[in-house]
Amino acid sequence: MSLIERPQLFRWDNAEWERAVAAGIFDGNRVELIGGEIINMSPQLVPHARGICRTAAAMRKGFPESNYWVRDHLPLHLGDHSEPDAAVTQGAESNYTDIHHPATTLVIIEVSQSTLAYDRDEKASLYASAGIADYWIVNLGDRQVEVHRKPVKDARQRFGRHYSKVTVMKPGDSIAPLATKNTLVPVADLLP
Repeated sequence: MSLIERPQLFRWDNAEWERAVAAGIFDGNRVELIGGEIINMSPQLVPHARGICRTAAAMRKGFPESNYWVRDHLPLHLGDHSEPDAAVTQGAESNYTDIHHPATTLVIIEVSQSTLAYDRDEKASLYASAGIADYWIVNLGDRQVEVHRKPVKDARQRFGRHYSKVTVMKPGDSIAPLATKNTLVPVADLLP
């Protein structure tokens, strides 16, 4: 009698991921660790790269470096890692002197074109499950910013949560980040 076994997926944790990255295993590949799985990311085309630059610059205007760290394409430890296009953490960059990446952030922003569905579903569930209250998608194709707020439980989602409130903002609108209601970020400043 033979047993039929189903192959098991190997899930990476942050320590394994960081050792593999340090060893150069993924050099030359655009990959990201999300939910313990290594995800192959799309090439970064010019509109996406410009969107990240504009987004980071716009956020730096609204979040002074003496009190906040605007991070672009830097890892966060949100459960099993993530590397959003931009994020704003509480406290100046000089406050982060230990060897670990921040485990929370005030605002996460993804600049999206080819990965829009993934950013709306998988990434939104990941960020909602990490308790991120303010998640924005700079939607390059529709020239708008989708502001996701109010994370709630949802067993149907991959990471068990989703955002119950999504507001679409157009050029001409401004967004008041939850962390600093007196700051307004013009949508036009986020779009290339």
